[in-house]
Amino acid sequence: MSWLNKLPWGMLIIGSLFLGLSPFVPEPHLFEKVRMLFEGNLHQPIDIFDLFLHGTLPLLLLLKTLYSIVIK
Repeated sequence: MSWLNKLPWGMLIIGSLFLGLSPFVPEPHLFEKVRMLFEGNLHQPIDIFDLFLHGTLPLLLLLKTLYSIVIK
């Protein structure tokens, strides 16, 4: 997973905060889409794309954190 090591921590943290939590009011899209996923309401393609868009950087940050803890 050398490609994961090449991603800078700062970019992942800032990107996760802004893209993962935007819009901040009334409810972040990521939380809304995950809730829709667990409720079984995530059917429309735009909602699936939105989950992917807002969840990619937080997922990469989680993977990089776990990889750093397990490997080092």
